Amino acid sequence: MSRIGRKAVALPKGAAVSVKGDKIVVKGPKGELFAPLMPGIAVDVDGEKVQVTRSGDDKQTCAWHGMTRALIANMVTGVTEGFQRTMEIVGVGWRAQLQGKKLVMNLGFSHNVEFTPPSGVEIVVENPIKIVVKGIDKELVGQTCALLRQYRPPEPYHGKGIRFENEHIIRKAGKTGAK
Repeated sequence: MSRIGRKAVALPKGAAVSVKGDKIVVKGPKGELFAPLMPGIAVDVDGEKVQVTRSGDDKQTCAWHGMTRALIANMVTGVTEGFQRTMEIVGVGWRAQLQGKKLVMNLGFSHNVEFTPPSGVEIVVENPIKIVVKGIDKELVGQTCALLRQYRPPEPYHGKGIRFENEHIIRKAGKTGAK
């Protein structure tokens, strides 16, 4: 039996979970999120906790059991507290700024890179090299960070690129020259 699936999800004040057909709906002060309800999985809401159970012990149902519980826990956290990821731009002269809702980055290309965030995600530029991605959907926040990182992934020789805050990049020595 799934150890994660067996744990109950605590509902903080202001959060409500309901099952409508084949969807799980989580409402809270920051918004509303949906997730699919997989076959063989049941969600029981009793007051201040949510319990996820499964009907069988086959491999797929066991996998969905833990996944459904994790999705509900992430949605509850998202609609009450929200998620945020901080990213840093490392490189001489590389910077970012907001123009309206659009993020404009100078990353050493011959042109500026313009990025429009998807709906449900907010981007804040704390200083020219620090970007904060905020939202209520954990998956969407992570996907937005991955899309930003694709423009200049961190490289191992000079350490330049877009990286997460406090991320350790393993550096390589490079060439030492002929002797």
